[in-house]
Amino acid sequence: MLKGIAASAGVNVAKAYKLEQPEVVIEKREGEPAAELQKFDDALAKTVKDIQGVKERAAKRLSDEELAVFDAHLMMAEDPEFASQIKAMIENDKVNAEYAADTVANQMVAMFEAMDNDYFRERAADIKDVTFRLKCNLLGLQIPDLTAIDEPAIIVAHDLTPSDTAQLNEFVKGFATAIGGKTSHSAIMANSLEIPAVVGTKGIMENVKTGDVIGLDAIDGFVYVNPDDVTVEMLNQKSAAFAEEKEALKMMVNAKSITTDGHEVELAGNIGGFKDVEGVLKNGGEGVGLFRTEFLYMDNDHFPTEEEQFEAYKAVLEGMGGRKVVVRTLDIGGDKKLSYYTFPEEMNPFLGYRAIRLCLKEQDIFRTQLRALCRASVYGKLCIMFPMIATIDEFRQAKGIFEDVKAELLAEGVAVADDIQVGMMVEIPAAAVLADEFSKYADFFSIGTNDLIQYSMAADRMSENVSYLYQPYNPSILRLINMTIKGAHKNGKWVGMCGAMAGEPYAVPILLGLGLDEFSMSATQILKARKVVTGLSYADMQKLAEKCLNMDSAAEVLDYVQSEVKA
Repeated sequence: MLKGIAASAGVNVAKAYKLEQPEVVIEKREGEPAAELQKFDDALAKTVKDIQGVKERAAKRLSDEELAVFDAHLMMAEDPEFASQIKAMIENDKVNAEYAADTVANQMVAMFEAMDNDYFRERAADIKDVTFRLKCNLLGLQIPDLTAIDEPAIIVAHDLTPSDTAQLNEFVKGFATAIGGKTSHSAIMANSLEIPAVVGTKGIMENVKTGDVIGLDAIDGFVYVNPDDVTVEMLNQKSAAFAEEKEALKMMVNAKSITTDGHEVELAGNIGGFKDVEGVLKNGGEGVGLFRTEFLYMDNDHFPTEEEQFEAYKAVLEGMGGRKVVVRTLDIGGDKKLSYYTFPEEMNPFLGYRAIRLCLKEQDIFRTQLRALCRASVYGKLCIMFPMIATIDEFRQAKGIFEDVKAELLAEGVAVADDIQVGMMVEIPAAAVLADEFSKYADFFSIGTNDLIQYSMAADRMSENVSYLYQPYNPSILRLINMTIKGAHKNGKWVGMCGAMAGEPYAVPILLGLGLDEFSMSATQILKARKVVTGLSYADMQKLAEKCLNMDSAAEVLDYVQSEVKA
């Protein structure tokens, strides 16, 4: 038995398909430049075509947000600077194309991995993925085709790239990887596809061969290699119970999210575009708590026009059939870049020129988005929120631009809804501390816990060395959330949460007790959260939350909640 991290729930037993990539051996040889350049151009063209093919197959199963990684890969493969460096080496050093590609790629990976921010570290992973495919194409090596799996299988791999995960078909009953965590690409995609997954399973590659029987317990994070009959029966029972629970949850699709003592909250979904609306509705979402509009920009080769944005916002509002849709204005910068816009070089872009800071400076971009949103507002129930707000002046300035745009449209004779709520993300500790003052101006708050936690703990959540500090249950984080909620309620405003914490089964009882009004999460988490809410007493959770606020550590909080609540 091997222990890993349960990243996407489910239990299955099937034969192992051990994913072993071809061994790429690069030898330095003297090459004739013209022939090697042609070989490189052909291999690069095939690489681009391969990535486009993977993206097309993935588009049938993945959301716009999840597909964005393939755009990053295409951007890398089509980067003229990358190609020119390899070609220059072929011509100047008269070496073979694969050696030049490997040398340039290794230099770029080393450079990006040494940089201290998320965007560049992720870029390093993209370079590895793309150049591995390129080198295989140069050497004539065959990359395993996961789409060819035609019998039930559990994939065992060191890791699964986004390209790998996109190829998984109905015969794949789960996967186990040697590395990775709950926020890795493979884990996120597994959740979206509802495929059981255990990641970070040390020793998996050394202890498994293709054809072994694998018992995958992605509820508790165990992998059994060639389990005995007793273990198989235990896993089958656990699988049946899980399937029964999933089926029972479907009965709650149209249910209200009301506690045993009559307190009602709203459970909403996070989306990246219209494609995700169906998932929210299918899983009983009562609205959209976060529409990440940056994907309209990231999946483009230009700033989307007012008309392009209007059509996208209109489609989502109409698709949600009058349910509330909270749209976050452009949140770009940090690890989210655009191919057609050059950001200033900064030591720490996560603390730099991004989100509302960019929009207030580049007002043409901001006004175009706000015009499109205002025009679309008549097709549904629209709420607009500004990201990365740190000061009241920033919020008032942003809201002033919104009011100006609205007045401008009305003067042009364009219809605009008169009930648009304008709020803000609370993801900077300064905003949480001053929530009671912010709520005099904002119609609502949405707490972005992913950034709030890393800013509060001064810990990059993508860094393995400080990952232990990413603590949603830390009493200091809970106190910031409590201040935000109390500050909003003081002035009669509602508070949502759209960070990952909102969908955590053991976080829900605490957040409920603190008075959170709206919980927004991945669509697949909604029904589980509703089950938790409907089985709790609001009065009891208020007492539980109060105790949690006065504890010493995240571990103490989590242990206490787990002892008090069955989630």
